[in-house]
Amino acid sequence: MTSAPNPLPVRHLSVLPSQWALIHRNSSESIRIPVSVTSGRRVYQAVLMVRGGHTRSCPKKSYELRIKGGHTFHWNAEYEDPSMIRNALSFHFFNRIGVPAPKTRHFQLMVNGQPLGVYLEIEAVSTAFFASRGIQFRSILYAVNDHADFSLPSSRSSGPAHLSGYELVAGGTAAVRRLEQFIRSINLLSGPKLQRILLHKLDIRNYLGWLAGAVLTGNYDGFEQNYALYEEARSGKYRIIPWDYEGTWGRNCFGKPCGSRLVSIRGYNRLTRKVLSIPANRSAYRKLLRRLLRHPFNTSAINSVVDSMYRTITPAVRMDPTRPFSYQEYAKEPSFIRQYIRERRRIIQGELKRWV
Repeated sequence: MTSAPNPLPVRHLSVLPSQWALIHRNSSESIRIPVSVTSGRRVYQAVLMVRGGHTRSCPKKSYELRIKGGHTFHWNAEYEDPSMIRNALSFHFFNRIGVPAPKTRHFQLMVNGQPLGVYLEIEAVSTAFFASRGIQFRSILYAVNDHADFSLPSSRSSGPAHLSGYELVAGGTAAVRRLEQFIRSINLLSGPKLQRILLHKLDIRNYLGWLAGAVLTGNYDGFEQNYALYEEARSGKYRIIPWDYEGTWGRNCFGKPCGSRLVSIRGYNRLTRKVLSIPANRSAYRKLLRRLLRHPFNTSAINSVVDSMYRTITPAVRMDPTRPFSYQEYAKEPSFIRQYIRERRRIIQGELKRWV
């Protein structure tokens, strides 16, 4: 935790000062400005905006960078995470258990020659995300607020009110109609009819993997928002991808300790309840959790990842004056995360014994 094999990469951002001031003066709005980004020897033209929910009010902002004709990246300040690795660690874990998740990399940001400290670069779940993995999709939707819980509206008013939590990225109006029909079906059906629609329209293995990842990492915020939903082109089945996982490993999305019992082993949202109402799915999920508890959800496997990340970022974090946490607080986080893993393992093991 005291040395790094290589210094963090540096991203140099060039922007008109008036434009930079504009997006910070109106940080609650999604104003995009043109920028130039230098990474190594390559220069990219892009557009930038402030991103996030409640983090828009933090003194150190997070950004979305869209490179013209290329990838989109989230540059997260990780302002409320004393470790600066919870998002990166969570996505590493998801990829490790076979659920595609964004790639991440810490870097140092320079804006017009001025250092802004350490950031986490997160690959956005955009069309480029799928292309780089050879995944063909029929549609992509983002779950952008807590109405994306797969439930029907409480009122019987006309219109797809239960889709207000989703933002359509690709697929057109037909994709919206298919999702509306899927949500309506899972809410109104039960028993064999429900099982048939789930087998036909949902990648059960992917969903259970995502559910296990959310439950083990303790991400309470990710069941009703902060995920991407897409239809795989060949099968037509829905699959799910996590995003924004800073509220994990024993701390909530505000960086406050939240214990190790915050998230039920059975997860949340209407689709999860429907999936787990099928005996075969419950059995597969319990079997998956037992396997993941053996590996990689143990202190040895995860601690090696934490140590590697800390070796990489610690020298830069230690010198970063933009962080709201002291270096001593930062240095205690690996121990905090290990304690969470030990407690979470005991809790899940106990609940598995009682869940028959």
